[in-house]
Amino acid sequence: MNVQKTNYTIDKVQELQRKLYLSAKKSNNRRFHILYDKVYREDILQRAWKQVKTNGGSAGVDKVSLEQIEKYGVDKFLEEIKEDLLKGTYNPTPVKRVEIAKDNGKIRPLGIPIIKDRVIQAATKIVIEPIFEADFYDESYGFRPKRNAHQALESIRKACNNKGNWVIDADIKGYFDNINHDKLIKLIQLRISDKRIIKLIRKWLKSGVMKDGELSLTDVGSPQGGVISPLLANIYLNYMDYI
Repeated sequence: MNVQKTNYTIDKVQELQRKLYLSAKKSNNRRFHILYDKVYREDILQRAWKQVKTNGGSAGVDKVSLEQIEKYGVDKFLEEIKEDLLKGTYNPTPVKRVEIAKDNGKIRPLGIPIIKDRVIQAATKIVIEPIFEADFYDESYGFRPKRNAHQALESIRKACNNKGNWVIDADIKGYFDNINHDKLIKLIQLRISDKRIIKLIRKWLKSGVMKDGELSLTDVGSPQGGVISPLLANIYLNYMDYI
């Protein structure tokens, strides 16, 4: 008797994310200590590259564009990233400061990392985001996967229809620029004990800002424009939601 086999591909990246999420959801006291080796996994680096490529954006201070990397060879580029992470020789480059005009006439500062740093941040985010997603509140919608402002508005509408009487519109002035590094790291360490992951995040926070050829050190804040910054901002803000 001939048995026909069904061929299918398991998305190992999603499988990893699902396992991390469920483990974190199962125990809110669990700390994860073996994560760094996942960051330089080939499939995760490839996924990170695709995300960075899809998001587009300009070059950082090294002036290397996405097109130049494709011409150089994406596989070669990612292999070099893997080697840097394996050897522990990776160090981020200062972000490029760009100022964007807002509708109200004010200026929003953005920090643009070089593409290499964006890929490594994306890879790290792929690995650690499911852990923190397990902790975030359902009422939180900003900068989260598969969530958007329209869903937030729908939640408000339903609350108003259910005898809700108040809607408070508030904004945290310069939120990204004023995140306390030490407090953020302590919040991350509640879930992650892998010292190499913590070291990576510290490096990004301290990498500095380059504007008009001058380097400024960063003692506070996480640059708006960094791939991992929205996740770090939510980790910090989640504690405020709790209290």
